[in-house]
Amino acid sequence: MIKNIIFDFGGVLTTIDTARAIEKFKVLGLKDAENYLNSYKQTGIFYQLENGDIDADTFIAELGKLCGRSISYDEALDAWMGFIVNVQTGLLDYLQTLRGKYRLGVLSNTNPFLQGWARSADFTSEGKSLDDYFDELYLSYLMKCSKPGKEIYLKMLEEGNMLPHETLFVDDGVKNIEAAEALGIKTFKAVNGADWRAELEEILSRE
Repeated sequence: MIKNIIFDFGGVLTTIDTARAIEKFKVLGLKDAENYLNSYKQTGIFYQLENGDIDADTFIAELGKLCGRSISYDEALDAWMGFIVNVQTGLLDYLQTLRGKYRLGVLSNTNPFLQGWARSADFTSEGKSLDDYFDELYLSYLMKCSKPGKEIYLKMLEEGNMLPHETLFVDDGVKNIEAAEALGIKTFKAVNGADWRAELEEILSRE
């Protein structure tokens, strides 16, 4: 029986566009931005930021070195926001009909720039933040580990006092899904930008 439903952030709750983010970082001066950025897991200082190995200030300083000029916080935020096409507010509103029946959470490879926005009133037109929709947020840069590594799933289960077979994980990345399944977590692979309500309802109806 499913008691917990955990969602990825980018590609599930928001529609993402990696190519647009790459172009924004190139405009800042990072000519080989495509070598650092990926839809699911970053490399270099981008990975270090998402994994909690460096903070936002250190990231900005190191990004400036790579770009050959000083970079402001707002410039870095704007480039990171290139990933976000839209917020799936209809899906977020639907999830509120599930609260009380299930514990709802987010497990995301993310960073303080995107979450500074997501966890503010700027997240939706209604002035709601990501926190308003979920019971718990499990964020890679705060947990200091990231998907698809086993550690972040185990930390989530432990911190949330969750059992794998009672937990459904929704993600758009194959490797992330496979890693969860290997630990006995039930999974559903969503498609970036898709409306997955009917598919989720079908899964839940079988439980």
